[in-house]
Amino acid sequence: MNEPVRDFYDGLADEYHLMFADWRQEISHQGEALDAVIRQRSEGSVTDLLDCACGIGTQAIALALQGYGVHATDFSAPAVERARREAQSFAADITFDVADFRALDQVFAERFDVVICCDNALSHCLESDDLPRALEQMRGRLRPGGLFLASIRDYDRLLARDASATALDPELPGLHGKRQEHGPRGTMPQVFDDESGRRIAFQVWDWAPDGRSYAVHQYFVREAGGEYRTSHHVSRFRALRRAELDEALAAAGFSDVRWHFPADSGFYQPVVTARAR
Repeated sequence: MNEPVRDFYDGLADEYHLMFADWRQEISHQGEALDAVIRQRSEGSVTDLLDCACGIGTQAIALALQGYGVHATDFSAPAVERARREAQSFAADITFDVADFRALDQVFAERFDVVICCDNALSHCLESDDLPRALEQMRGRLRPGGLFLASIRDYDRLLARDASATALDPELPGLHGKRQEHGPRGTMPQVFDDESGRRIAFQVWDWAPDGRSYAVHQYFVREAGGEYRTSHHVSRFRALRRAELDEALAAAGFSDVRWHFPADSGFYQPVVTARAR
């Protein structure tokens, strides 16, 4: 990934959990949802799993607590360091490395039963060769017949011509986006109260003229001693439609591509699964 994307996640490492009402509870929920999808799609037992975009450890910890042997990588060193600390706090047995998912073979040679890449990470593949390289590297880390699993934002819905289809984003419950020429302009604020005080989280989206990508401005407003301070993180995402990802998966050597939607899977984003040929 390019330096601005790395800078985004480096800066977000200490604050990523603020997007959730209760991040630790979210881990439990996501673990149950992903475990159900993996069990549904696995052929035989799953002994080990690679999370190649682990961030601060949300899915890696979730699946380790479900009993999987988990190895986790991310290209952001601060995010990996935070993930290590969080894994220890959960008593989750996970091994970690710093790695760009476009160059996984430069870090290790072992293969896994499952490779996952969640939280819309594939949408950071902005250059034309980024997505093919990433998917080929992920397939290369799978045993024959191994399972690939990724989640992305539902861009098909967000970019639908029907404006009502973009009014409510189920990935961020209760947040409404106002349609502009290419898609929603952002999310309405969510307000959380906990022992640390009040915090407000929201995003502003700036779409490229061609509607193929957009900049996400992530804001956190936090209360401390009766005063508020604001932090801001920005990165660019590709509006990756399902048909584009289907085609890229086939070209990278995957087959049996299937989509699992939140209403059925319980996961907050659409999940795609495929098998390594």
